[in-house]
This record gives sequence, structure tokens and C-alpha cells, in this order.
Amino acid sequence: MTTSAIWDSYADDVRRFILSRVGNESQADDLLQDVFTKIHLKADQLRDDSRMKSWIFTIARNTVYDFLKKNRFEEELPQELPDEVTEEKNTHTEKDCLPGIIRSLPKKYRDLLFLSDIKGIKQTALAEQFDLPLPTVKSRIQRARKMISQSYMDCCDYKLNAEGKLVGEIKEKENCKMCNH
Repeated sequence: MTTSAIWDSYADDVRRFILSRVGNESQADDLLQDVFTKIHLKADQLRDDSRMKSWIFTIARNTVYDFLKKNRFEEELPQELPDEVTEEKNTHTEKDCLPGIIRSLPKKYRDLLFLSDIKGIKQTALAEQFDLPLPTVKSRIQRARKMISQSYMDCCDYKLNAEGKLVGEIKEKENCKMCNH
């Protein structure tokens, strides 16, 4: 199969995969080009065409991992989250409460959650970076997520439905415990 045919078949899926990991359109496009350059240069190494998709995604995964590993120290965690969301509109949303909720998390949970869920860094890389066992990293991220859910229930009187999803009506800003904290 030619590189052009591989591009036609897989480029959109690979780009979505990369974008889900890096969260930036421009970086995703650059990494997509890197992946297909590697595919083109190594196409003769693939002996079994039935394994093409897994081979392509292995190259993509490794390229993204290398990128994130190289860049993980370039972007510092913000020292503080903004105290208030700028009021361009008068409505109060769940997003208004989130900075306060995240700020209220203990640092050991907040940092891992931010790097994993916001920056898209893999948990295995975080375990190496923080010199923690992988199960500890996974546990702290899960606890942070539960703390956020609990904070929404405490702050805005949300409830968990049968599927474990938060449901409810957002309170007015003056009645919100987190925004008036």
C-alpha cells in the first residue's frame, strides 16, 4: 500500500487520536505530518498488511508520547487559577464554579488531575515524572475527579443520577457556595 493510500485511509482517525492527546489543532497537524513521515520512511518494515492499522497507531502513540515527554516541563502549572471568571455575560454556569473547586483540591490531587485531564499527559509519564507508582497516580486522579463531583453536589446541590452522572440546576451566583466563597 502506498503512503498516499495509507493517508487516505487513516489520516483522519490518526489526527483525531493525536488531537485527543495533545488538545491543540496546530500541534496535532504537526505531529500528524511527523507520523506520516515515519510511515513513509518505514513502510518497507511492515511485513503483514493485516497489522497495518495497529502499526500506524503504534507509530502515532509513540510520536505523541515523545512529544509530550519532551514538552512536559516547558509548560508550568499555573501558580493560581483566576479568582473569578470574567463576566461577559450575566448568567452563572458550572464553569464559573470550576476554578474554585479545582483550587480547593489538595495539591497532590490537583497537580496530577491538571496534567492528566487538562494537559493530556499519560498517567505512566506522570508516574515517572513524580516518581510515584502508577497505581498511586491513577488513584489520586480518580479521587480528584470524585472530589470535583462532590464539590458540585455541595456547592450547587447537584445529585448523581442512576448512571452516576451529575444532574441538577445551577444556582444563581449569589446563592452559589463556591463562587461566594
